Amino acid sequence: MTQKIVLAYSGGLDTSVAIPWLQDKGYQVITVCLNVGQHGKQMDQIQQKALKLGAIQSLVIDGQDDFAENYVSKVIKSNALYEGEYPLISALSRPLIIKKLVKVAHENNADTIAHGSTGKGNDQVRFEAAIHALDPEMKIEAPIRDFQWSREEEIEYAHQHKVPVPINFDSPYSIDENLWGRANEAGILEDPWNQAPEDAFALTQAIEKTPDQPDYADIEFKNGLPVSLNNKKMKLADLIKELNKTAGKHGIGRIDHVENRLIGIKSREIYEAPAAKVIMTAHKDLEDITLEHDLAHFKPLIENEITDLIYNAMWISPLFDALNSFIDKTQELVNGCVKMKLFKGNVTAVARKSEKNSLYSKELATYTSANSFDEQAAAGFMKLYTLPATVFEQVNHIHSKAKAQIGTEQ
Repeated sequence: MTQKIVLAYSGGLDTSVAIPWLQDKGYQVITVCLNVGQHGKQMDQIQQKALKLGAIQSLVIDGQDDFAENYVSKVIKSNALYEGEYPLISALSRPLIIKKLVKVAHENNADTIAHGSTGKGNDQVRFEAAIHALDPEMKIEAPIRDFQWSREEEIEYAHQHKVPVPINFDSPYSIDENLWGRANEAGILEDPWNQAPEDAFALTQAIEKTPDQPDYADIEFKNGLPVSLNNKKMKLADLIKELNKTAGKHGIGRIDHVENRLIGIKSREIYEAPAAKVIMTAHKDLEDITLEHDLAHFKPLIENEITDLIYNAMWISPLFDALNSFIDKTQELVNGCVKMKLFKGNVTAVARKSEKNSLYSKELATYTSANSFDEQAAAGFMKLYTLPATVFEQVNHIHSKAKAQIGTEQ
């Protein structure tokens, strides 16, 4: 009996050549394409392409709101940037894609899932770790990795099997995209000494072409998440789309980064994340006036751990769940509005307010006659603050002995 297999399908080179390859192995292929906000993608065309290539069923699932509300929301609240640069574009969409793949496999009595990841990439780990967690009995096919195709061999195989692939030998970019941004690698980008050409970008304008006047974006947050843009209430997915357009127009969110991959190699990636750059900058700025001192200094430790867990395919884990409970607790009072200035590739928080939760006191901070700070209390605080070091020195005379020794040597 011919076995059914569910293929994670994007319509690109890797997953398109996978259809005839899996058919040659005797599988009936069901393709699943999850719409998580890919820029310029025609989902109906992707669906028809899979059917023309021989898929017995081609599914397109709209996951944009799910992706924004249950996945992007977590990285906003945790200020998640891998190695301080990467806003977790591809890493963030994989858990949702895999959840849908397993669901479709169960609904169609398929016992195998296929993906188009290579042996050098992070995605093979992300796909397979989540599949094993959700269904340990599910089998996995990875044709690009297991057949050890080079990019040139893939293209040749595509030509032989009449697979239409929008790619050429001079610029073989590998692109992944969703609401949260766009990741681009391969081709000329593989040499880190090569400056990324303009055709490597799609969401952002070159600085030379950006407007000569800034735009301003007032972003209102509730419990750490954006809920309105310029006084207009919006779903998170729609707000991200709007900011992608406005910030992209100003060239905001270009990232050229050599990162450390999960499997141990370094990879040069070109990212575009206009909305992510604006939202995360605004979110951190609002936290600066609403989070208490000790919490504000401790939270980055948890943020870094959460970021690494997402990047390293540990979305489904007890530690990830526990750390996110902590993050959610920190966001209960992150409410307010931040005014962002968008101009010439830069995004700057220029004003902020939190009517109910701001810990900033103008009366305490001012140096004018309106000052309410108790200056006399400061003197007593200094004595208490330095008391441990003072007592230690009185008992051990470490620094006074060192000073005397220096004087003797002179």
